Amino acid sequence: MDAGSFISSSKTQSRNPLQEQILQRRSSRENLDRFIPNRSAMDFDFARYMLTDGRVDKETPGVISPSKEAYRKQLKETFNMNRTRILAFKNKPPSPVKGIFSETTSSVQQLKPMKPKRHIPQSSERTLDAPELVDDYYLNLLDWGSGNVLAIALGNTVYLWDASNGSTSELVTVDNENGPVTSVRWAPDGRHIAVGFNNSEVQLWDSSSNRQLRTLRGGHQSRVGSLDWNNHILTTGGMDGLIINNDVRIRNHIVETYRGHHQEVCGLKWSASGQQLASGGNDNLLYVWDRGMASSNNPTQWLHRLEDHTAAVKALAWCPFQSNLLASGGGGGDQCIKFWNTHTGACLNSVNTGSQVCSLLWSKNERELLSSHGFTQNQLTLWKYPSMVKVAELTGHTSRVLFMAQSPDGCTVASAAADETLRFWNVFGAPEAAKPAPKTNQEPFSNITRIR
Repeated sequence: MDAGSFISSSKTQSRNPLQEQILQRRSSRENLDRFIPNRSAMDFDFARYMLTDGRVDKETPGVISPSKEAYRKQLKETFNMNRTRILAFKNKPPSPVKGIFSETTSSVQQLKPMKPKRHIPQSSERTLDAPELVDDYYLNLLDWGSGNVLAIALGNTVYLWDASNGSTSELVTVDNENGPVTSVRWAPDGRHIAVGFNNSEVQLWDSSSNRQLRTLRGGHQSRVGSLDWNNHILTTGGMDGLIINNDVRIRNHIVETYRGHHQEVCGLKWSASGQQLASGGNDNLLYVWDRGMASSNNPTQWLHRLEDHTAAVKALAWCPFQSNLLASGGGGGDQCIKFWNTHTGACLNSVNTGSQVCSLLWSKNERELLSSHGFTQNQLTLWKYPSMVKVAELTGHTSRVLFMAQSPDGCTVASAAADETLRFWNVFGAPEAAKPAPKTNQEPFSNITRIR
C-alpha cells in the first residue's frame, strides 16, 4: 500500500482502530501512574498472529499458498498493519504559486520603504576662534536664539554671531571691576537678551538696536551664573544659592525667591509648559520646583529634592516629546546622566559616561540625546533614547566641552570648549518634511455663503 492510498483511506475511515486505541491510552487515567498491563487495551488477535503465523511466514517465505497470501493481505488491510510509513519523512511540499496575495504584499513593501540610516559627520562643519573664553564649569556663556543669532561671552564682552550671513557684532563690554560676563540667555522672542555679570547684576539688552533696556539689581549678593526665561519672567541663579524670578515688565522686578541650594546654582531650565523649573547646584543637589507650590505659603517650596548625584549638577534638559521627563548630568566626581519622572520624582535610569558631563541637549527631530564631556576624550556623545546606545562620538576639541547650544531648526549644535574654539556640528540631521493635509470632500454648495 503506497502513501497516497494510506492517506485517502485514513480520510475515508472516520474511526481507525489503531488510532482510536492510541487515543484511549492517552486519555485513560488508569495508566498515568506506572505501567500496568490493561487487558481491555490489548489486541489479542494481532498478538496471536505475530506469535504464530507471522513467525512462520518469516521463517518459510517460499512455501506460502495463494489462499494464505490472500488471507494475510486481507488481515493486514483489516487491522491496518502496513506500518512502513509510520514516522517516515514525506516528500517536500510544493512551492506556493504566486498569486494575488503575494503581489499585494510586495506592493505594500514597495510603498513603505525602510528608513535609511542617517549619516552623522564625524568632524565639525565650521570652527571659529573664541579667545578669552572663561574655563569655568559653573558658568553658562553660550546661547542660540530663535532669531538664528548665536551669543557668546568672551571675557568681559558679549559677541553676537549671525548664522544666516556669518557676520559678527559686539553687544556689550564691561570693565574688570564688573566683569567678567558669567551668563547669557536669549528671550523667547529672539530679540532681547539677558546678560549676567560677576558683580551680581543682570542687564537686559535689545539686540536689534544694540541698546540696554534696564539693569536688575538687589536680588543676588554674588555672581549670576545661570539664567532662563519663562515668558516675561527671567529666572536667575547665583553663587549665593538663591533662585529669583524677575518680572521684567514691572519696576519691583523680584516676584519670587526659591531657597534650597546651599552653594552656587549652576543650572536652570524651565519646562516647556512653564509650570516646573529644574535647578542644579554645586551642592550636588537637583531640585524640581512647581510654580503653584513655590508661590504658596508651603514650608518647603520645592516639589522634589533629588540627592542621587555625587558631584555638581549643571547639565539639565527637558525632553521635548515627554513633558515630565528630565535629564541631568553630574560633574567629574559623578559622570552620570540620570533620567527623572518629575511627576513622581523617581529616577528612571542612570548611565555612567566615564567623564564629566558638561551639557545636555535633546534632539527636536529624533529620540536622541547629545552630551558634552570633559577629560579624557573631550567629546560629544550622541545617545539613542531610551536604550542609551551610543550612536556617535564626535571629537575635535582638545579641552573640556563646557557649553552647547542648538540652532532654531534643531539640526546644528554649537559647542564651546576651554580650548578657546567654537565648533558647529551637523549632528541631529534635517527635520522631516511636513506631510500635506489630506483633502476632504467638500460639502454640496460649500461655495455659497451661508446666512445661518
